[in-house]
Amino acid sequence: MTTFVFTAEQQELRQTLRKFLADHSPPAQVRRLMETEEGYDPAVWSLMADQLGLLGLTVPEEHGGLGCGPVEQVVVCEEMGRALLCAPYFATAVLATGALLASGDGRAQAELLPPIAAGSMIATLAVAEQDGAWSARGLRTRAIASPGGGHRLSGAKSYVIDGAIADLILVAAQADGGPSLFAVRAGAPGLTRRPLRTLDLTRKQAAVEFDEVPAALIGTEGAGEEIVSRTVRLAAVALAAEQVGGAQRCLDMSVEYARLRVQFGRPIGSFQAIKHTCADMLVDVESARSAAYYAAWAAAQDAPDLPLVASMAKAFCSEAYFRVAAENIQVHGGIGFTWEHDAHLYYRRAKSTEVMLGAPAEHREVAAGYLLGRAGQPPGRPGAPGGPGAPGMPARPS
Repeated sequence: MTTFVFTAEQQELRQTLRKFLADHSPPAQVRRLMETEEGYDPAVWSLMADQLGLLGLTVPEEHGGLGCGPVEQVVVCEEMGRALLCAPYFATAVLATGALLASGDGRAQAELLPPIAAGSMIATLAVAEQDGAWSARGLRTRAIASPGGGHRLSGAKSYVIDGAIADLILVAAQADGGPSLFAVRAGAPGLTRRPLRTLDLTRKQAAVEFDEVPAALIGTEGAGEEIVSRTVRLAAVALAAEQVGGAQRCLDMSVEYARLRVQFGRPIGSFQAIKHTCADMLVDVESARSAAYYAAWAAAQDAPDLPLVASMAKAFCSEAYFRVAAENIQVHGGIGFTWEHDAHLYYRRAKSTEVMLGAPAEHREVAAGYLLGRAGQPPGRPGAPGGPGAPGMPARPS
């Protein structure tokens, strides 16, 4: 039997980051940044790179990073989810870095990973199209080989995390040799980016269009499906940890309020209904934490059942976070429904991340496929509901 415990270094990373986020990402700062077009503070971004090395956390040391693994990534994402950090960290350090590492392209890694680790390049991964599916199957974005070398992309991507501010966009597109990954630089001719009005105000997303945009192939032609599948699998583990952090914060908010709020001469936490609600929230949080931590261990060990474990963690943590965020509003009563209270920010993040990288039902399909011997199917099928923007829903009260 294997017992999973964090090392002293990993615990120190958590404590350091929690203090950093308390200083640089308090609720007032989150609300300020979510109203800006960029959605992040460049000064804090630089501190994350220079002082903490977070942007190069999983980047190999030879490329200027710390060379850490999935467990450290889970620690970081959990704390960022707890603080609702407004920054392009998930897009850059999880999705884009993960895709470059999964590509096995040494030249591209040597060129692109150092500036990512240094904080001088914001990057993202563009996979989902109009159907919101995080899969390299059935791509409509096309890559045509140019006579003089390179490729040109035509098509559109949606729900691209931090796509409007990224210096580098890694795009999954259909090439002659099959699904492939391409690098597109900001400012490339034919590239159009449009910010989306989404449910989660704390994480910016964009629609990106390509009109014969010059692009460089990453890895080998036809390897895009495997690159995207592996990237999404590891990103799902990191996102599950972020959901755990957010759910824990919602539980903490509820317990604190239940202790302080007095009705009929008693703290509301003494009422049976509130006790049971908080107890159920605790079960959800602790169960989600166990799922995310086990998935991190499996990712670090490159365990054979990682496709199963990662998808189950994402499915369970998504639903647990949403339940806890919803109950947090109920525990707070009338004040929990107001714009001024932070409960709705976590509720919006919970709903957004529930469908990001594939909805729970899609990940259960992946798990079922693994158990039936069809391991490694990426979440998100063409035509499946998805897209973290929840089109048609107001981004803020009118």
